[in-house]
Amino acid sequence: MKFLLLPIMALILAGCAQQKAPATLTDADKQVYLAKGKTLAQTSFAALSSRLSQAIEQGGIAYAAPFCSVTALPLLDSLSQVNNATIRRTSLKVRNTANEPTRWEKEILLQYEAQAKGNAALQPIVKALNDNEVAFAAPITVLPLCVKCHGKPGETMNTADYEAIKKTYPADQAIGYAEGDLRGMWSIVFERE
Repeated sequence: MKFLLLPIMALILAGCAQQKAPATLTDADKQVYLAKGKTLAQTSFAALSSRLSQAIEQGGIAYAAPFCSVTALPLLDSLSQVNNATIRRTSLKVRNTANEPTRWEKEILLQYEAQAKGNAALQPIVKALNDNEVAFAAPITVLPLCVKCHGKPGETMNTADYEAIKKTYPADQAIGYAEGDLRGMWSIVFERE
């Protein structure tokens, strides 16, 4: 029995010794990905908000809800392909279930939520996910136009508009926000260079 225990212990110790250290980034790398992430988040926001504003002008919130459902993900997918990155929006209260946060996204969202409750300034975050991927996260705060679709039904949000949104997004959780609230975050994953 003693003779079997020794080789087993040696195998366990060898396996523990071979675990890789977590991936890290230099300060210079962080600055590069921070700049790239900010640019992509701003470009993505401009593209989405422009299309959304056009849809609202064309047919109101009831028209924009299904339009947004059909347009937002493909638009971000095309921006992702052009920029060799994965661009997403996520939140702790999603409208579209395809935007549920991953484990690392949820950790950052909870961090942002705690900071927002303490009135701390919310800053973008850059972190290595693994040896091949770097993540950029930036908070999304509620702007005046946002409350028309993400506000409080019957108060800052028209009840009929919310009914139209519920037809497109039956599992919607993304309401109850006020201007300036943390709505979610941009999540951009880059392939490491």
